[in-house]
Amino acid sequence: MLRWFETAPRRVLALISAACVAMLAFGLYLQHVVGLEPCPMCIVQRYALIGVAIFAGLASLRGRKGWWMSFGLLALLMSGFGAFVAARQSWLQWYPPEFATCGRDFYGMIENYPISRAVPMIFRGSGDCATVDWTLLGGSIANWSFICFAGFAVVLLVLMIRAGRR
Repeated sequence: MLRWFETAPRRVLALISAACVAMLAFGLYLQHVVGLEPCPMCIVQRYALIGVAIFAGLASLRGRKGWWMSFGLLALLMSGFGAFVAARQSWLQWYPPEFATCGRDFYGMIENYPISRAVPMIFRGSGDCATVDWTLLGGSIANWSFICFAGFAVVLLVLMIRAGRR
């Protein structure tokens, strides 16, 4: 398995990008078919997932080491950001706020407040962010999202370290 990191880094990056697209499709399925409404932190995680998919996809397009290392690093940063947001939401789900109120939706925050006020509001979460609407094997969507983002980050980090040694 580790040989893939050395012989086919572009395939690994393409697989990460494809996994992100599959996760986004599943999120859209849960939203539009099952009827689950995403909270502000879920929306931010989707944007992070889109970032990982785009950067990993761009990194897989060209064989030049500098090209895929640069975009791979951006994908790694987006994975870390997504893992942070998912971890924060998991924390809110495990330790819900004392006063759970359904705050504004993501777009309402961005439209009605300056970005300097909207961003902290998004990460503070709301009553919606602490709610667990769906589980798989005992884990919420936020828990699984964290595992996936962390997995992407580990794979990307190993890829960067192994490429740096060559």
